[in-house]
Order: sequence, then C-alpha cells, then structure tokens
Amino acid sequence: MKIVTVAFLLGLFTLSVPKKPVHIFLIGDSTMADYSLDSGYMEKRFPLHGWGQVFQPFFKKDSLVKIKNLITSDSVIIIDKARGGRSTRTFFEEGRWEAIYQVLKKNDIVMIQFGHNDAAIDKPERYVNIVGYKAFLRLYVNQTREKGATPILITPVNRNYPWKDGKLNNVHGEYPNAVKEVATELNVKLIDLTQLSIDAFTAKGKAAVTSNYFMNFEKGVYSAYPTGQKDNTHFQKEGAIAVAQLVFNAMKKL
Repeated sequence: MKIVTVAFLLGLFTLSVPKKPVHIFLIGDSTMADYSLDSGYMEKRFPLHGWGQVFQPFFKKDSLVKIKNLITSDSVIIIDKARGGRSTRTFFEEGRWEAIYQVLKKNDIVMIQFGHNDAAIDKPERYVNIVGYKAFLRLYVNQTREKGATPILITPVNRNYPWKDGKLNNVHGEYPNAVKEVATELNVKLIDLTQLSIDAFTAKGKAAVTSNYFMNFEKGVYSAYPTGQKDNTHFQKEGAIAVAQLVFNAMKKL
C-alpha cells in the first residue's frame, strides 16, 4: 500500500511540473521596441509604445492553445531586443545580434522585423539596399536555425501614409517583397505585417488611426511633448496593441 501511494504521488508530481518556458526574442526597429525599459520613460517618452512592448499579455495559458502549432510549452517569455533607428545591418554591427545568439536555445523563437531604417536612403549610417537587406535577413534566419530555434520573418508594419481614396497604401517600396522572397527561398515562416496593417488601418479609417493609433496630439496633452506631436510612424498604446494583435492572430495560422 505504501509503495503504491508513493508511486501515485510521484506520478502526480511529475504531471504538475511546468514545462520550460519558450523565449520569444524580438529583433527589429522602433515600431517593435519596448520604451518602458528606458530610464525616465513616463517623463520623456510616454505615450510612445512599440508593439513588442504590449506583446507579453497575449501569451496567457488559455491563449497558448491557439498557437500550439508553434509552441507546446505552457508559458512564454517575450524578450524585446528591438531598438529604435536600427536596420538589419546596424543591429548586427552593434553586437546586438551576437548577444542574442550567445543565449539562444533550442525551441526558442526569433521574430525579425526590419525595413523602416534599411530604406532610409537619406541616412547612410543606417541605409541598407535590397541586396544587403536580404543578406542580413538570411544571416539572422540561418544563425537562428543553427541554435535549433525557429525564425519568423515579418514584413515592416506600415506607416500612416500614403492614403488615397480612403485606402492606405504600401510605404515601404520593395522591402516587404524582399522579406517574402527570403522566406520562400529559405522556407521560413512569414507574417506579412505590411499588408495586415494596411488592411486593418484602412478598415479603421484614416481619422481614427491618425488620432488614436499614431503619435499625433496637440500641445499640452503629454508632459514629454509640450509642443504636441505629429508622428505617423510610431504608436500610442492603442495602436501598439492593435498591431500586436495582428501579429498574434497571424501566429495562429503559421
């Protein structure tokens, strides 16, 4: 009887041991970054949000069953390493990727979203042409796989322009297509956030998106922006959450 009881209890203990959490690393630019990690965020940057900043709450236990195609663990830890102003090249040159590569483990996930700064031809310190852009994307994908982790390529989220006849259009030129081509070439999971955001923002409407999603407001509303702000690239919290929702929904279909 005692042996059976001990065996039974050991069985229960084994069943209750949680699985190791999956780490999801986010690498990219300002639209993905977590500004709450910066010193003096509330005084200096709020209400600025990157979509990675609000991504963790999507990974509750009851929602993980919706992405069991990607994650079989019962917990996820988001590690947002995206940084404003970085392109595929500068993120690598500054050693930011090396730091991630050193700690990357089997079954981790790396979500890769660049393009805003790569396309900045007027800023040579960050600009990367299409050939170089694809080369760095391949590097991130291949080195992620070396560690037994899963890469996910993401086309750059659209800016709040150009609008024409009530519809938002692609602002990133050939960069989204370049991501798709690398995804096809290397058989990588892909989230077309450019198109998803164009469709979602168009459905929401220009006026609502401009005032509620992006960093547009009058003077005196936020202490960090005493003269107001007109920024159609970066998000307020509502916009960041909307984009994070698009990404999470897309993960269900990968």
